[in-house]
Amino acid sequence: MGTPPRGPPGRPEREAHAKMDLHFTPEDEAFREEVAAFLEDALSGEFAVVRGRGGAGDDSALIDERRAWERKLAEGRWTCVGWPEEHGGRGLSLSQQVIFHEEYARAGAPGRLNHMGENLLGPTLIHFGTTAQQQRFLPPIVRGEEIWCQGYSEPNAGSDFAGVQTRAELDGDAWVIHGQKVWTSWAAWADWCFVVARTDPASHRNRGLSYLLVPMQQPGIEIRPIHQITGDAEFFEVFYDGARAAHDHVVGAPGDGWKVAQGTLAFERGVSTLGQQMLFRRELEEVVAAARRNGKASDPLIRQRIADAWMGLEIQRYNALRTLSNESQLSREGLITKIYWATWHRDLGKLAMDVLGDEAEVAEPGEYALTPLQRLFLFSRSDTMYGGTNEIQRNLIGEKALGLPRDPRPPGPEPA
Repeated sequence: MGTPPRGPPGRPEREAHAKMDLHFTPEDEAFREEVAAFLEDALSGEFAVVRGRGGAGDDSALIDERRAWERKLAEGRWTCVGWPEEHGGRGLSLSQQVIFHEEYARAGAPGRLNHMGENLLGPTLIHFGTTAQQQRFLPPIVRGEEIWCQGYSEPNAGSDFAGVQTRAELDGDAWVIHGQKVWTSWAAWADWCFVVARTDPASHRNRGLSYLLVPMQQPGIEIRPIHQITGDAEFFEVFYDGARAAHDHVVGAPGDGWKVAQGTLAFERGVSTLGQQMLFRRELEEVVAAARRNGKASDPLIRQRIADAWMGLEIQRYNALRTLSNESQLSREGLITKIYWATWHRDLGKLAMDVLGDEAEVAEPGEYALTPLQRLFLFSRSDTMYGGTNEIQRNLIGEKALGLPRDPRPPGPEPA
């Protein structure tokens, strides 16, 4: 992105590594027009039904149609746009990736069914996988043919990821897996799952874990939906009772699962967060429209809260661009990202209900028929819990960014 603008007169300039230009080039803007035109055309006709569907609290909607949408994106080379070209991607620049995700959300395109494969598993295999693993698993992700889910959390190892108890033992040419995972998004319609399991029975905490690639359609796997307050069931419990993974479908060496899994978590905080923020912007616009419709826009307290929400969203955008543009700073500055957007989004849900007033408590006729703003409020209650609770996020900020003393840990080796 070019040379950053100078600060106001008399203000010391920041260090060079903290500067960035938040403007897009003419070439970037031409690319934006290309993306917008493709999406406008693609979301007409056959795919008009998926527009605006599959978002938070609506993830189980129109699965077959969204599978077809993944293949439609692949036909135009709009999957895996940030991957290197040698692995089937477009190798887009950071600014172009930002533009793609922003325009995707602005167009109301559906929630991506293969977010886990494209944004988590794929980059992990590019970084840690063998050539054979890359050749087997990356092309079907690029083509939108194989859907992935993530097997990390367990009933007794959610935020405490190092406490994984699911175990796997090598039996001939396969790993045999026993255990339980929970909060597994999209497990019911996924083809594969990347599962972290304990492969050294004598190990403790983060030692002796392995990162396995497991086919979901096989005996020994039972999937149970977890119904949420929104009425949706995007999360599942997955029970492994003798499920098998090929002996060479372990990413990294056996026992390196902690390192590989941490790499995956780092990829999770990538450019797609800009698309998430565009979805937030659309939700805020719906709140503003409701306030104008029912007269709450003239209430000074509501107006102030709407202004605060707008400013908070702008701060999210600039901080995301700052951390993405300064990779050396990502591990420190990026630590505030999750707690900031989760708290902001939860508060937006509260604002939506206050704007709606009595209307917020009335559901449309039908089977649990919620309006988008009602769904926003109910789903956003979970934002400060999944992906690491706010309490865990504060611990990470205190320990890793500020160097404060660690909370007491169970006995055993500390995570690397």
